[in-house]
Amino acid sequence: MKRLIVSRSKPITGETDTLAPDKSISHRVAILSLLSDQTSRAGNFLRAEDTLRSLEIIRRLGAKISQEGETITIEPPSKIEEPSDYLDCGNAGTAMRIFTGLLCAQEGFFVLSGDRYLNSRPMKRVVAPLKAIGASIDGRLSASFAPLAIRGAPNLAPFNYASSVSSAQVKSAMILAGLNANGGVFSEPELSRDHTERMLKAMGADIRVQDGKIAVAKKIAPLKPFNLRVPADPSSGFFFAVAAAITPRSDLLLKGVTLNPTRIEAYKILRKMGAKVEFIERENDYEPIGDIRVRGGELNGVEVDQNVSWLIDEAPALAIAFAFANGASRLSGAAELRVKESDRIKSVVGNLIKCGVAAKELADGFEIIGQKTIKGARVDSFGDHRIAMSFAVAALGAEGEMIIDDSECVATSFPNFADIFRSLGGAIEEQAVGD
Repeated sequence: MKRLIVSRSKPITGETDTLAPDKSISHRVAILSLLSDQTSRAGNFLRAEDTLRSLEIIRRLGAKISQEGETITIEPPSKIEEPSDYLDCGNAGTAMRIFTGLLCAQEGFFVLSGDRYLNSRPMKRVVAPLKAIGASIDGRLSASFAPLAIRGAPNLAPFNYASSVSSAQVKSAMILAGLNANGGVFSEPELSRDHTERMLKAMGADIRVQDGKIAVAKKIAPLKPFNLRVPADPSSGFFFAVAAAITPRSDLLLKGVTLNPTRIEAYKILRKMGAKVEFIERENDYEPIGDIRVRGGELNGVEVDQNVSWLIDEAPALAIAFAFANGASRLSGAAELRVKESDRIKSVVGNLIKCGVAAKELADGFEIIGQKTIKGARVDSFGDHRIAMSFAVAALGAEGEMIIDDSECVATSFPNFADIFRSLGGAIEEQAVGD
C-alpha cells in the first residue's frame, strides 16, 4: 500500500507538456480499432493501468498489438475471437461498460470482470437498455453487478432509447450495439462527452446528431482505421489548474490538451469563480487541441447546475476550489458521482470535514462553505484516484501536511502525477507502508 504526504506550496508556475494522455480517447482508440479491417496507429497512447486493460482485452479478442517508438499499432482480427477465459477490466468502468455494448452484438461468449472496486459498481444502467433490445447478458443480482456473462449475437433489435441519465459510457455502449446490429436512436437529458460520436464519424460510420438525438445505422462494411496522436487529458490537467487557482501568484500553461467543449466545462467554472483562464486552439482534426493558461485569482462561490455531465470527472477537484472560495458554493444534478470509483459525494464531503471545512452532502451533489485556509489532515482515497489527487491539491493551501492513504490508485489514470506536481513547485512525497 502507498500513501502521499503533501505540504503547502510556493506559487504553481511554468508549463507542462507531459500531462497524462487522454484516458477517454485512449480507451476508445483501443476498442473502436476492432471495427476496422486495417491497422490503426495512435501516438501518445495512455500507458496507465486502466487503458492497458483495454489493450490487453482487444489482444485477447484477436488483435495484434505492437509499439513503434511512442506509437501503438493495432492490427484488428478479421473476426472478433471468443476468449478462453474472462476479460479482466481491472478498475476500468469505461472499459467494462463500452465493451459490454460492443460484445453483446458479436458472435461468441464473453465474460467481463474487474477488481473488487469495479465489481461493486452498478452495471444495470448499461445492461438494462441492452437487454431491452435483445442482448443476452447475465451477472450478479440479475446483471446489476459484474462479473457479466455475455452471449453475443448480431440480431439485436433496432432501438429508440431515451436515457434517464447523461452518461457517455451508456451512450457509447448503445451506439456500438446499434452499429454492429440493426441501428437505433439514442437520446439523453443533456449531451454527455461526445468522443465516441466524433471518432466513429471520422472512421466513416453513419452517425447523425440532431436535436439532441444520435441516430446510428448498421455498419455494412469495416470502418477506416485510426491514425492520430492522443491529446493530453484536460481532466488530468484540471488538478494543476485548481492548484494554480488556489495558490496566489501562480501562472500555469497546460500544453497540447483536447479543447473539446464537453471536456473543458470545469475550467469555465474556475473562470466564473475568478481565476484567469484562457483557451488557445492549435489544431482541429478528430478533436480541437491546444493550450490552457491558468492564473490564480481571488475565487468566489458559485452555483453549478448546468452541463454537469461535462464536469463529472472534475467534480472532486472542483470541490477543492469551492473550499478556498469566498462564500458558499453548490454543485447539484451530479448523482452520477455516487457510482464512480467511490461514492465521490461522500468521499469529498467526509474528507473536507476532516480538514475543517463546512461541507454537506446533497442527494445529487454537495454544498461547501469556502474559507481562506484549510487544515491538513489524514484523509482516505477510498481507492479512488481522483479523490487522492484532489486532496493532494488541497494540501497546497492547507496549514499542515495532508496525508492521503491508499494512494496507489493514482497509477490507474495518471502515473506521472507526482512528477509533474513537483516540477511545477508542489511538495509531494510518496511512501510505501505496510499492509
